[in-house]
Amino acid sequence: MDQDLLRRFIEEYPSQPATAFLRSIEIAALIKHWTPQGRGLDLGCGDAKLTRIISERTVPMHLVGLDPDPLESRAASAAGLYETVHTAFGNAIPEPDGSFDYVLSNSVLEHIPELPSVIADVSRVLRPGGEFIFSVPTVGFRSNMSGALLPWTSREDYLDTLDRRTAHIHYLDREQWTALLARHAMRLEFCFGYLDKSECQRWETLSRCTGGLLYALAGGRKQPIELQRALGLRQLQNKTSVPRSLASLIGRMVSVGHATTPAYWDSPEGLPDREAGCLLIRARRN
Repeated sequence: MDQDLLRRFIEEYPSQPATAFLRSIEIAALIKHWTPQGRGLDLGCGDAKLTRIISERTVPMHLVGLDPDPLESRAASAAGLYETVHTAFGNAIPEPDGSFDYVLSNSVLEHIPELPSVIADVSRVLRPGGEFIFSVPTVGFRSNMSGALLPWTSREDYLDTLDRRTAHIHYLDREQWTALLARHAMRLEFCFGYLDKSECQRWETLSRCTGGLLYALAGGRKQPIELQRALGLRQLQNKTSVPRSLASLIGRMVSVGHATTPAYWDSPEGLPDREAGCLLIRARRN
């Protein structure tokens, strides 16, 4: 695992060690298999911290941001990374047809109920030959989980609660993504499966102790991001970062037992869907 990348995410997301662990893996995969070129749209840009880390590891990026959450889009605007940031949904992107050389979306599409309409609008704003690059959980995410700690909780109830907490709606596999993209004038060109069972369960353990605990204490009535805001953690996180030395120490603690690069990393397609927690996909506009 890329310890330096994990450290950077812990610096930026100190209250979310599970998220930092996951992001360090998926962004390492993204950087390994893609380099940004031209003008891009960051679909679901959030607070822009993740995209800033991508740009640190690749090349300076010429970007427009888009997020439906006004608090997140405000933080993204303040980051100074984008030429402009739209507060809008992905099925109504306020940009002309063929505006972008690429659209980037990291761990966003799994949360969107009206997914086909978003894919349609992404296709619309891409120029012919433009790329759609995205990462999403897939079918292996649920099967890789260890399950409930309490023996009287059924596995299905546990997974349903996990889906509600993470706001996961979709777990499409490669074939389903191929078909959906094709319906909107895009062809899937590359797919890499990542996040094996041990990595999924490391994320699961970390999330139980952080967002999962907050979610349980709130009776499942609020999403972790709402609870972070209510406690002031999100605002503090957007204003400051953890010192490098402390972030490195936390990173070593978070990744103990996961310091080596897994065998699937050097495979051209990574893990098969049933074993992969997530997919990195590159598609091209016809």
